[in-house]
Amino acid sequence: MKKYSNITVMDTNNKSIALSAKSTEQIMKEQRIHDVKLLLENLSYREETTVKLILDCLYDIGATNIINQKFHSYLMNGTVKKVASLSKPVFRMIAWRWFKKNCPQLITNWLYEQVSFNKAITPQPQIVVEQVKLQQDLPATLADKNREVKYLRSQVRFLITIFILAITSFGGSFLWLNHKLEQAHLQTLEQLQTQLKIRQTSVNNP
Repeated sequence: MKKYSNITVMDTNNKSIALSAKSTEQIMKEQRIHDVKLLLENLSYREETTVKLILDCLYDIGATNIINQKFHSYLMNGTVKKVASLSKPVFRMIAWRWFKKNCPQLITNWLYEQVSFNKAITPQPQIVVEQVKLQQDLPATLADKNREVKYLRSQVRFLITIFILAITSFGGSFLWLNHKLEQAHLQTLEQLQTQLKIRQTSVNNP
């Protein structure tokens, strides 16, 4: 049986009016669900290493799946996977911040729904009609999505090409600079050896 706490206030004629407040059960439930959120936050901080390992596993699975779906070329597939592995630390940092900010509340909401035991709502006939309408519009929607995917693929391939060209250009520039430095070093050594020989000759033939 629910119990309600009453709040008494005074009106303009100094008559007492009892206002019904929240039930004690409702207050208890709000306090307990708040405790659940605090416990989950504490758990996430204490198990930071474990959470980050879980995020790494999810990143590896998700990155592999989406790359295999989008890039069928063996060379392109391998290159993108290498780039994805380099970006894992950045993902881990961003995902950990998002987890700390959102996941305790999301998990708390989900757990509260599990213990609410709400009755399932019987679907209305209108929902069936809307589903039929969505199925009729599905081919046009899929066509639009396919065009968007093709456009995104072309953009990704273009960016990857630029990335590869940039790396190639940087590598070539580095090799050229290294070659020039070696030539300058050899010329300096030759000049020093020539000067040394001249000095030795002048010492031997005063």
